[in-house]
Amino acid sequence: MSKMTMTEKILAKHAGLDSVKPGDNIWVNIDILLTHDVCGPGTIGIFHREFGEDAKVFDREGVVIIPDHYIFTADEKAHRNVDTLREFVKEQDLPYFYEPGTPRYCGVCHLGLPQHGHVRPGEVIVGTDSHTCSHGALGAFSTGIGNTDAGFVMGTGKMLVKVPETIRFVLNGKKPDYISAKDMILRIIGDIGVDGATYCAMEFTGEAVDALTIDERITICNMAVEAGAKNGIIPPNQMTLDYVKARTGKEFTPVYGDPDAPVLKEYVYDVSTFVPCVAKPHIPSNYAPARDCTDIKLDRSYIGSCTGGKLEDFVMAASILKDRKVCIDTFIVPATTEIAEKLMTTEIGGKSLVTIFAEAGCLPIAPPSCAACLGGPIDTFGRTHGKEVVISTTNRNFIGRMGSKEAPIYLASPLTAAASAVKGYICDPRDL
Repeated sequence: MSKMTMTEKILAKHAGLDSVKPGDNIWVNIDILLTHDVCGPGTIGIFHREFGEDAKVFDREGVVIIPDHYIFTADEKAHRNVDTLREFVKEQDLPYFYEPGTPRYCGVCHLGLPQHGHVRPGEVIVGTDSHTCSHGALGAFSTGIGNTDAGFVMGTGKMLVKVPETIRFVLNGKKPDYISAKDMILRIIGDIGVDGATYCAMEFTGEAVDALTIDERITICNMAVEAGAKNGIIPPNQMTLDYVKARTGKEFTPVYGDPDAPVLKEYVYDVSTFVPCVAKPHIPSNYAPARDCTDIKLDRSYIGSCTGGKLEDFVMAASILKDRKVCIDTFIVPATTEIAEKLMTTEIGGKSLVTIFAEAGCLPIAPPSCAACLGGPIDTFGRTHGKEVVISTTNRNFIGRMGSKEAPIYLASPLTAAASAVKGYICDPRDL
């Protein structure tokens, strides 16, 4: 039997095959289908059209619905979308609906899904959101799909997949304290371009990756799609297994690739040489060291999203902001309710993160959601409306991504975003 990568082995297992190779078109059994308030109504419409108004989903426990994008808004169309989800959940008697306005609401789907035990190593997860690739951080094959594919999965539990080539990224060395996973993935995307991994699996290994926390692994895999990848994936270590076991009672079997499996390309890095960086407008591959951008004056700093709104992201930001003052509008947006609660209990130097942000002059903390990461309705927290220059911990900086088409967005780590909020211009955190 031929040697296979981690991605190939997971797909082969879920296709009932002994082996697969890149380019094979195979029918894969899906473990979890994720959808939310933006794409969920369209997916439901296609499901009903193709399978009938009385059709049932393939597995009640296999469909997870997490509204998160346009939640805290007065926009009637946004409310209508959630109503559509609510009606479908009732119709199908689905157990996993994280409903806004109830204690079950959890916030951003890409963090809520693993926090609530729906992501398990060795499984196949698809979702109607390009950043579903986040869940490869826990050793799953996870990818974003369109509404049509999702409607088919909803009815059958199967999907036709072309097995992707694998590009391996080996990250060695000790990560300096001023470097985060965001700096690592921005450097990689800067090197290979936004099309450098088109329809490939980006596999991240090496001692620096093995040392990353779950939060940091999610950041790296989340942004694999910004290089065009089909999925991002990291081999699960004991920390990963412990995280998952603490959140689910379901059995799972981790899958590991063959060390000598052939890959399309391999890139090797020494992260000890990495520097704090940004992605300049209007593309995530527009890499530049932060120290080369000190001439960029800022109007606001945005710390949040599935990429930059995790607990460790806020710990990083707070480590910079403690005993300092921001000089520009600084938005704090926790990704999930679990993270929002921990902002009140997690301390640095005897002060909670909430207190540190308040004393630094940040704006009042927003309720957990995607908020301005995808622009959203006009009343969305943090949305741009004019020519605001923004440094953001989000994952995309396309024109109009945070609302206004005139607002340039610089992507950065929480450390760099916080340091820049203090200075009012793009600032390397080492230079505070």
